[in-house]
Amino acid sequence: MSRRALLKGLGAGAGLVAAAPLVGHVPDAAAGLLRPDSRPFPKLPEGVDTLPRIEHIVVVMMENHSYDCYFGMLGRGDGFHLDASGRPVNSCPDAQGRRVRAYRSASSCQAHYDVSQSWDVSHRSWNHGRMDGFVRASSRSSMAYWTDADLPFYYALARTFPLCDRYFCSTMAQTYPNRRFVIAASALGQVGDPLPGPTDPPPPSGTIFDRLNAHGISWKNYFADLPSAGLFPYLLTHNPGKVVQVADFFVDAAAGTLPAYSLVDPESWQGSEENPQDIRTGAFYAWRIIDAVLRSPAWPRTLLVFTYDEHGGYYDHVAPPRAVRPDGIRPAVAANDTYGDLYSFYGIRVPAVVVSPWAKPNYVSHRVHDHTSILRLVETKWNLPAITYRDANASNLLDCLDLAAREAPFAEPPSLPPAVLPTGQPRCYTQDPTLPV
Repeated sequence: MSRRALLKGLGAGAGLVAAAPLVGHVPDAAAGLLRPDSRPFPKLPEGVDTLPRIEHIVVVMMENHSYDCYFGMLGRGDGFHLDASGRPVNSCPDAQGRRVRAYRSASSCQAHYDVSQSWDVSHRSWNHGRMDGFVRASSRSSMAYWTDADLPFYYALARTFPLCDRYFCSTMAQTYPNRRFVIAASALGQVGDPLPGPTDPPPPSGTIFDRLNAHGISWKNYFADLPSAGLFPYLLTHNPGKVVQVADFFVDAAAGTLPAYSLVDPESWQGSEENPQDIRTGAFYAWRIIDAVLRSPAWPRTLLVFTYDEHGGYYDHVAPPRAVRPDGIRPAVAANDTYGDLYSFYGIRVPAVVVSPWAKPNYVSHRVHDHTSILRLVETKWNLPAITYRDANASNLLDCLDLAAREAPFAEPPSLPPAVLPTGQPRCYTQDPTLPV
């Protein structure tokens, strides 16, 4: 089933594939690792504000692109290796052993690209850290990339604010497992995109939204048509007024009344950048969100994290390092299909930019981050207990800020070029057969 049927599935009672059972102690839980429920500041009470200069944390998470396919040609951070003519030399062999070099996409439309980010394809692309299996596992399309001519706003954003060139998605799998990590610090056994049922139980250790609720800290999940909070249906029914339409985001930003924590989801049919969409449509959507933050009266007190849920099947040359297993739940695949990965490796690298008036100018973060770094940031801000081993031991992204500065480096929000909404040309094929193309 398509994950786009989620809302219909909730109403129809579609069931989520059961998580694999607990299998005892987490193998990585060796001495020195922080444990679930540990607080960033053990001597301080839960809920205390340790970062008073930041009042609003906003997360904008788009869909399905690797770091290299978007920022490989940025000229900042660890991108493509270039030849004397400025062309990438990065390549992967095809089934016949012929090298397929990274190539610039001829279009912003992905309709003709055959790529996959399934558990199996992602792991075969990874090839135990060799990063040479993308073409064999998926297709030649995996080597496509885009430049600043296609994505002027994203390139300006990444050249202005701190760029994270070691930000990995949380697992080598699809959208839902990775979005579960950004909410619950675990995929809870999920490796694909089956639909949750309306009676599915909460995760055993709760979610970041539950942690915020426990201390009366405000949050909202803004969405156009598909809220990430729907991955745990109880969140929809137990939090009236907190899972709201994205139109409310623009109202709240303009009024300076954004909640303490905001998770902003893309419009999934044509505005998420997922294959086969036109990436410029999604970039326009993201620009509107980010521009609303830059123009908000709350800008002086805001931190925004812009990133992608997973790599979408596109090539990246940096091997994901080992990660702390979140819990004892195994991925829901056959024992011989784990590729030695029990959520014990990060996923493929994705773009990530930290946007704030307190951001360090001219900074590239080489620290390892993943989606649970967002959770650790929230936990650090309010000294909340960690949900799993993964977020307990994650970075918190604060290396990207200079909160000790006398004045905010970007007190005056920079002027960035707007994204351009594609017009006057045929639209990409849409995955919804009921919509016009």
